[in-house]
Amino acid sequence: MDASTSAAVFKWAFDELAAGFASVFEAMAAVRPAVSWTALPNAPAIESEDSMCWTQQLGPLPGAVFAAVTQAGAAEAGQHVMLAAGIEDCTPEELRSTWVEALGQVFAVLGRGISARLGAEIAPKGGKLTTEIPTAGKWAALTVVLGSSPLVIHVALPEELLESLAVVPKANAATQSAGEASSSVPATMESARGAADDSRTFDLLLEVELPVSVSFGHAQVPLKDVLKLTSGSIVELSRAIVEPVDIVVNNCVIARGEVVVVEGNFGVRIQHVVSRHERLRTLK
Repeated sequence: MDASTSAAVFKWAFDELAAGFASVFEAMAAVRPAVSWTALPNAPAIESEDSMCWTQQLGPLPGAVFAAVTQAGAAEAGQHVMLAAGIEDCTPEELRSTWVEALGQVFAVLGRGISARLGAEIAPKGGKLTTEIPTAGKWAALTVVLGSSPLVIHVALPEELLESLAVVPKANAATQSAGEASSSVPATMESARGAADDSRTFDLLLEVELPVSVSFGHAQVPLKDVLKLTSGSIVELSRAIVEPVDIVVNNCVIARGEVVVVEGNFGVRIQHVVSRHERLRTLK
């Protein structure tokens, strides 16, 4: 891969990441932050003990993306999201989990962008916390302005991943070239084209299957009582019979409703679709 191609792919990837952070925090914290990035000549000094370091594979693509933020930065970002949901008292673990949730959504946005670029379905997989900091790859510092103090995320993209992104199918390359040639069109046309691109990207998700379950309630039972359970035992749940049940998609409550019977099968009639703030409260 020549230098000009490498620079173009590098810029595209970090522009996608910056857009991902902006859109995800806009959705989760109700305010669109200003996001910028700066290329780094070398790997920065990162203290793994004081940082949350994450590695993320992107489907079948080689290598893994690395992202690091300080523990304090992750907690502050999580606090912004939870406050937007009306939740003030959070444990450090809850704030870290919120940051990980946001980071996962950012990589999902990047995966959709790569899918559109390569014309193949690319989805994040195998993400995990790590203490190993890469010394190779291309580095950049992304700055997300959420509050009074900016959040700095150091991100490394492996060379082999960038090389994969450089191999763009001819049809997609022609589309990108046309887009670059029309960079001077009016803003209204740019907005319309962006909406169309978003629609095509969203279409990639329409066939994704998610687990849907219905929660009738829960109970906390001492282990000694669990061991006594036999056929015919009754476990009392926390929900009254007149209360609506929860409809859960991918471990998140999205709606509530009443149980009905449809042609001999149980079903749920949706009575209330929960708000974004309520969904954040129910994340497990």
